[in-house]
Amino acid sequence: MTLAFPNHSRSFDKARNAVRFAGHDGMFEIPFLVEMSALGASSAAAHLTDVEEDACLCAFDRRRSAVHAAASKAYAGGRRRPYYVLTAADIR
Repeated sequence: MTLAFPNHSRSFDKARNAVRFAGHDGMFEIPFLVEMSALGASSAAAHLTDVEEDACLCAFDRRRSAVHAAASKAYAGGRRRPYYVLTAADIR
């Protein structure tokens, strides 16, 4: 099956300073994290304000197509993981 992204939800994961989202392979949900630096945000801040978290989510929304393309490529690699982490190197 092909990875699809029917659900546009995403959330900020404070513990990992990343945006969490999911893709679907048939009935299976595939979890992903995209690092803040991959979205053009600084990952140096240990405690982000709500405004900075919102800015990261907006950055994700602006780059959603590139993020989904990188997620599809990572998932197609064949090696299944509990979750996939996308970095700046993955998203161009």
